[in-house]
Amino acid sequence: MNRLPEAYVFQMKRLLGEAGFFAYEQSLGKPVTRALRVNLLLCPDGTLPCEIEGVEDPVPWAKGCYFVEGDARPGLSPLHEGGLFYLQEPSALSAVSVLDPRPGERVLDLCAAPGGKSTQIAGLMQGRGLLVCNEPVPARAQILSRNVERMGVRNAVVTSAMPAQLAPRFPAFFDRILVDAPCSGEGMFRRQIEAREEWRENSPRGCADRQMEILEEAAKMLAPGGALVYSTCTFNDTENEGVLARFTAAHPEFALEAFELPCLPSGKGGYVHLYPHEIRGEGHFVSLLRKSPDAPGAPQYEDRPRRAAKPARGRSESAKKAQPAIAVPDVLAPGVSFDRLHAAGDCLWALPEGLDDVSRLDGLRVLRTGLLLAHLEGRRAEPDHALAMALRPQEAARAAELTPEQALSYQAGEALDLGDLEPGYTLLTLCGISLGFGKQAGGLMKNHYPKGLRRR
Repeated sequence: MNRLPEAYVFQMKRLLGEAGFFAYEQSLGKPVTRALRVNLLLCPDGTLPCEIEGVEDPVPWAKGCYFVEGDARPGLSPLHEGGLFYLQEPSALSAVSVLDPRPGERVLDLCAAPGGKSTQIAGLMQGRGLLVCNEPVPARAQILSRNVERMGVRNAVVTSAMPAQLAPRFPAFFDRILVDAPCSGEGMFRRQIEAREEWRENSPRGCADRQMEILEEAAKMLAPGGALVYSTCTFNDTENEGVLARFTAAHPEFALEAFELPCLPSGKGGYVHLYPHEIRGEGHFVSLLRKSPDAPGAPQYEDRPRRAAKPARGRSESAKKAQPAIAVPDVLAPGVSFDRLHAAGDCLWALPEGLDDVSRLDGLRVLRTGLLLAHLEGRRAEPDHALAMALRPQEAARAAELTPEQALSYQAGEALDLGDLEPGYTLLTLCGISLGFGKQAGGLMKNHYPKGLRRR
């Protein structure tokens, strides 16, 4: 085992005492802990519809979450790619539980990649309201967008912007904001041995300054009375209590608020340290701040005339042609439709209900504007894979249940012989979970699984 940096050992002994540090150091030699989080958009009660390898007892502090046995590989299941579950570090699940997002709210995940917490928020919002998921680093934002699609989230906007770019567009806008801030990563020392070698004595101070800059912008975007969760996967008090003290001193309109989660230390002071020697997890720091209801808002966007979402006409000739692909029974079951349509380039989107003004996004790098319904390929409009991932079998004009072997073949890009089925787009499922579209033609189910996602 790689030795811990001497300055880090001194820091942790100061925080934990000799006995506490010994227990912490011993925990670093134990197996890494993992959790499986059920997609609440597919299974609102948090129970799995079928058996998944390695699932153990529930994680008590997060709905629909289960510990995973050490050497199990549930990620190899076709249902992982079908968005039935997300593999996550158990203690990290606590941040969204403290945030407590509700259906119909406006929620911002400001540092969102790779998407675990964003999709956890989406499950609790149940497709209602607006979720903005932001990741400043473009390559990481692509991973975030992919996970939002995989989990079938309909009401998310995915952006790749610096917080200072977002704040002028969303003043006093969000009901809840999560800042899971980039940090020195001391909670990864068991999971990633190389992180110990990258740690430097001055790392916490540099990270704390950046965290303060992020919180400054988050403060501008939170509505009066709103909740802000600040979390890190590090242990030092410079990035945790120190940042909170600096922030609340600069912003008297914010106050720490007590919270409690089952089977975790008390957050009666408004924050909690989760250490790997005290809980079943790798470690996290979570705090809850409340903005005063009397804090001034910033109504410059709210007071101006709003540009409502309209059916896609006049915006783009190609996107206008794409509209019939999702409006006819060839794709959707009778009575199923999408409103709040928005055309952009060759794509047609269904906007989230909480996005009142699309022009808020002007000038930003936007990877996802709600649910991507269709796109144009040559002269043909094709329903997008994102639509398939968001649909339930009963919402599709046609659906076919696959065996596990057929599901693996489908995700490898192969055509399937499913017998004599009605021609047209078909939603292919496993255990009732959507995997993507196929198209029955000439006696075969042609494969429409995206080439970039195929695996063998």
